Amino acid sequence: MGGNATHRFGNTAVLALQTADATRVVTSDAIDDALAGTYRRVGLRPGLLERLAGIRERRWWGEGVTFVDGAAEAGAKAISESGVDPAAIGVMVNTSVSRKHLEPSTAVAVHHALGLPRSCQNFDVTNACLGFVNGMELAAAMIDSGLVEYALVVNGEDSRPVQERTMERLNEPGTTSKDVIAQFATLTLGSGAVAMVLGRADRHPEGHRLVASVSRAGTEHHELCVGDNDLMRTDLKGLLDAGLALSEDMWAEAAAEVDWAGGMSRYIVHQVSKVHTKAMCDRFGIDPALVPTTFPSRGNLGPASVPFTLAGEQDSLTDGDRVLLMGIGSGLNVSCLEIAW
Repeated sequence: MGGNATHRFGNTAVLALQTADATRVVTSDAIDDALAGTYRRVGLRPGLLERLAGIRERRWWGEGVTFVDGAAEAGAKAISESGVDPAAIGVMVNTSVSRKHLEPSTAVAVHHALGLPRSCQNFDVTNACLGFVNGMELAAAMIDSGLVEYALVVNGEDSRPVQERTMERLNEPGTTSKDVIAQFATLTLGSGAVAMVLGRADRHPEGHRLVASVSRAGTEHHELCVGDNDLMRTDLKGLLDAGLALSEDMWAEAAAEVDWAGGMSRYIVHQVSKVHTKAMCDRFGIDPALVPTTFPSRGNLGPASVPFTLAGEQDSLTDGDRVLLMGIGSGLNVSCLEIAW
């Protein structure tokens, strides 16, 4: 397929998926209150976060708790649920956007916190909000090839530092309405963690098999959303339009090999906003009833958003259900990955 990367998995299954929830609830009303003076001065109405994005609240970690702690908590829960001996885990992939240092990797801190063996490879895979799906693909390739028998993919995100800094900056006297809109996406972020254990499907018939994935890159759009721990600026309309166009190209070309337009039991899309979710459903003809959402109460959890949302659907899925993970990362990169539940 021209311009696409298509892969069918051979022998990998999801054995466990667990989350760790940040405990401090931060409402959009509270953020509006913090920015009330700026809104009045630049002529913007409060309520944009809930009215436009559909986000009522997001969460921050409690005092003294880090995103590494969250990733380790989710990882420990997933390992326990899977029943896999930690000594048998051959690789741990951390996919967090959040990081405290340029080096060493965040993975080493999570690996240490979990007490994983010295034989367990560990490293970061970062690709904006697509990182966790990419981590699953990489871990599955290692399992299918026989390099490892079990893999752990983790993610922990902390939106608090950049959101606090953004509110401070937006309250400075020289702030304009354009500054508020450019930094609006920062205020939609949330904190949370998730972890997944994958293993050989032939040894775990109870697992949920990875079927196929398709990816597409549109890196000419790499400046539409750029951020660090201090500032994130986003061209909201440009990012949405480019992401939808890239996803539509991928969707159309993938149709010859995978039947994702119909027959899916759930479509787990990246959690950005109600505008993004509606646009995805409209563009691809997806029934909104099959698209669960977590953004209203958790915000955009970055790479954790897709697996976090999937985790919330686990109890309602049954054997034979087809689940499609639909990830997108600023940059731009898009991927879809099917799981046979």
